Amino acid sequence: MASQSSISLCIFLVVCVGVGDVLAFSTTTASSSAISRAPIATRQEWQTGVEIELPNLELLFDRISQASPLAKLVMEGKGNSYGGFDAIDDDVKHPELKWKRVEENKKKTVHRVDKADRFQGVKTPILRFRSSIKGPCIGERFSHFILDIDERKKWDENIHLNFEMYPIDPSGEYCQIDNAILCNSEKYGNCERIGVGYTQTKQGIISPREQLILGGMQKYDNGATILWGTEMEEQHNHLLPDGPRHTRSKSHLFAATLCPTESGFDVEYLLQMDVGGGLPHFMTTPAITDIVKKLFDHTKNYFEGGEGSELDQYLKSRVKEESSDIEMIGMDENDLHSYHLNDLESLLFTPS
Repeated sequence: MASQSSISLCIFLVVCVGVGDVLAFSTTTASSSAISRAPIATRQEWQTGVEIELPNLELLFDRISQASPLAKLVMEGKGNSYGGFDAIDDDVKHPELKWKRVEENKKKTVHRVDKADRFQGVKTPILRFRSSIKGPCIGERFSHFILDIDERKKWDENIHLNFEMYPIDPSGEYCQIDNAILCNSEKYGNCERIGVGYTQTKQGIISPREQLILGGMQKYDNGATILWGTEMEEQHNHLLPDGPRHTRSKSHLFAATLCPTESGFDVEYLLQMDVGGGLPHFMTTPAITDIVKKLFDHTKNYFEGGEGSELDQYLKSRVKEESSDIEMIGMDENDLHSYHLNDLESLLFTPS
């Protein structure tokens, strides 16, 4: 299908943008006034002098757990070191979600794709992708594939612009607000990154699309990571960069949950995205599916590259940096060796 090569998955910017505050807005349009608006948790003014409105994050993560059994497992603390898809209960249903199996092939990188025609009262399909990767579970690297423009171009040929506009300090005072999930590390993990980002696609068979997304990354003590994001609403358009405006693609829900397994890690990827411009979903859904698969092919090649690969070089540089930092604070050689065995061995293992 021609549209498959022309529609870029702008939602990924969510991951790039940051980690901690992203899915609480319920994207609405003039033609979908029936969609309930998520209550706003607070407004904050960052050091840039730009006011960023935060959504109800608890509501946002509740939606993620409803649609993603793997995210629910991680949030409930049941995703131990060797959790993953083998530990989830697919029989637990949410009444609004009527999943249909689109694809299933254990031999493929994305071994299962499910679709529900509507969620959150929105007539936009939500897609759920599952993949099992061999290698260390490093959420930051998966996020990097989406955030870094050069890395993004390796699997997304239609990306034009992709950058973080308003990074937010996750240790800031806003973490203390009522109902903020950023402080509830027991259930929602530790906020590693959070911010507002912008994505724009190239001119192709369809005109360029743009997105303004609040996104974040939550990291759990067991090594699991949840990346998440949501489209900011029309009242936030003053945050858009200068330049001509383009048709808006809107991500009603995005989340990627990475959970360690005995031989690597499992990934469950949610995306409920309206490409915009009145394009019918039967055209855009195959295109979105195609580009998500390209992301996972890139992920598999990176994490399973072996000795001398990009991942191998990255991990060795991490060890070197950690050693340098520890030596600077006066740790002796024996303690340094023990530190590496305890805290860095999990990064360097080669899965069977």
